[in-house]
Amino acid sequence: MQFLAYVLIYPFLWLISILPFRLLYAFSDGLFILIYYIIGYRKKTVKNNLGLAFPEKPEKERNVIAKKFYHHLCDMMLESIKSMTISESEMKKRFVFTNVEELKKFEDQNKSIVLMCAHYANFEWIFVLQRHINFKGYAIYKRLENKYFDRLIKRIRARYNSYLITTKETISVLTQAKQNGELTINGFISDQTPKIYKAFHWNTFMGIKVPVHTGAEMLAKKLDMSVVFFGVKKIKRGYYETTFKTLAENPNDYKDYEITDAFLKLVEKQIYEAPEYYLWTHKRWKHKDSVPKEFQ
Repeated sequence: MQFLAYVLIYPFLWLISILPFRLLYAFSDGLFILIYYIIGYRKKTVKNNLGLAFPEKPEKERNVIAKKFYHHLCDMMLESIKSMTISESEMKKRFVFTNVEELKKFEDQNKSIVLMCAHYANFEWIFVLQRHINFKGYAIYKRLENKYFDRLIKRIRARYNSYLITTKETISVLTQAKQNGELTINGFISDQTPKIYKAFHWNTFMGIKVPVHTGAEMLAKKLDMSVVFFGVKKIKRGYYETTFKTLAENPNDYKDYEITDAFLKLVEKQIYEAPEYYLWTHKRWKHKDSVPKEFQ
């Protein structure tokens, strides 16, 4: 059944991926109408999240943000599909790194990097970074249920010397890489909601107390990797500009969770500047009413 779904869907995805960008975004406009007005995909979640994050804004303004967000979400979905066939030169033109030297200094020091990222703007095209640096790239992800589509995503990333590993594989793979003397850069989407029984740290995010993922920081300390924040800004449709900011050259010099908290502040800054590019369909605040007494 998985193979049948792959065989039926893959040609459609490939045809979308070869569309010129002008037609791709025309398709995105149609997809927006379908998802926002007809299907209403997670509109209640988006409305609730915006109400929690921006209680001071009138509902009319939050609705404007929501519409802009859904437009961006459709663009990002199709840009991800475009990754199947987009040329390297086109990708480099559309996804610009402003200060790669911030990473190269760690390359010169022979130090691997934990790259902390958020569900903001287009985080899918970051794998072209591998064409600017000599690190071997790993990204931590959740394996897809359909093994054929899972292989497809891995194959797309591997074009740029970037490899996907699951959470369970992370410690063993990166420990082995360190033992082999490999220089790696390791991407963590660190603004996700952890399972509540695995939450060791809670902090305020967009004014609300939430459990926080601390795995990236803890792994950086365990393997002595420098920690860098990956910030991305949407310049215009289909064009992004990224900036790196070092959070910790030597993470063991910092108290536990201090690096993670600094990361969250930078994510908040991005959201306040342009809230429509955050992934509001993500149930980030679902545990807000379950704060343990020691974190209240």
